[in-house]
Amino acid sequence: MGLFDKLFKRNKQQEEAKETLDKGLEKTKESFFSKITKAVAGKSTVDTEVLDELEEALIMSDVGLSTTVEIIKRIEERVAKDKYLGTSELNRILQEEMVNVLTDAPSLEYQNFDLPTTHKPHIILVVGVNGVGKTTTIGKLAYNYKNSGKKVILGAADTFRAAAVDQLTIWSERVGVEIIKKEMGSDPASVAFDSVNAAVARGADVLIIDTAGRLHNKAYLMDELSKIKRVIQKVIPEAPHDVLLVLDGSTGQNALEQAKQFTQATDVKSLAITKLDGTAKGGVVLAIAHQFNIPVKYIGVGEKMQDLQIFNKFEFVDSLFKLN
Repeated sequence: MGLFDKLFKRNKQQEEAKETLDKGLEKTKESFFSKITKAVAGKSTVDTEVLDELEEALIMSDVGLSTTVEIIKRIEERVAKDKYLGTSELNRILQEEMVNVLTDAPSLEYQNFDLPTTHKPHIILVVGVNGVGKTTTIGKLAYNYKNSGKKVILGAADTFRAAAVDQLTIWSERVGVEIIKKEMGSDPASVAFDSVNAAVARGADVLIIDTAGRLHNKAYLMDELSKIKRVIQKVIPEAPHDVLLVLDGSTGQNALEQAKQFTQATDVKSLAITKLDGTAKGGVVLAIAHQFNIPVKYIGVGEKMQDLQIFNKFEFVDSLFKLN
């Protein structure tokens, strides 16, 4: 049983999701555990040497320097307070402090792809560079929202790549949801405007708008996203309700740089971190969430449509430490 198991009374569907999460984080867990085990091998108390080894292990696990320093600082404070702390307790304390550095998602209670009841449609603007799994994430979001009984519309505002529109169209057909699109080269803001109007007119619960995945010209990206937001707000002044940045977890520290660029270019409100099932770099989830103080809302831990999960920091950390 994991440290946080007592916090949850999971139903069958949630148990299956937890099993998928455990399996998806296996590579990260194996790498992480080996480094942590090495750090405390042969030690009986948590002293300066152990903390130095632990710090190195966390950094090597892509937890990131600033996040690692914060975790070690908190453990040091607990060691000083308790005077004597055995290494047998270190796993428990490390789990607790890893949870503490993760930013809470504002909708932690939305465990079944529910939506706020304060407005309709709920508009999600999706940003991220090409290749991180942005279109796939949108498709999986559409599937999960539709599967929870929501009326979903997609907006294909990445008009600079014909493949982007084509791929999103394929996902819309696969999931069985409507898509608003125009020919390649059209003004992205125009597509966004039409998408919002369609979502309002057709009583959609959620509208997910794709945007161009380019970072080579940050000023242009900022201008484009600002224009999209302005035209959306002509229809719904408080929209978009979420600006979701999609990052590829398998790229490790490169994902941190992408997060830095996009948070400077637009008001990112939440994160989706993909491809965690194929990498040992899952520790980057902690680094990104902590460094940018932005909640991780979704994680991708497999190829199936239901393998895009709503992020729960307790379940995530529990899976990293769970013994087979």
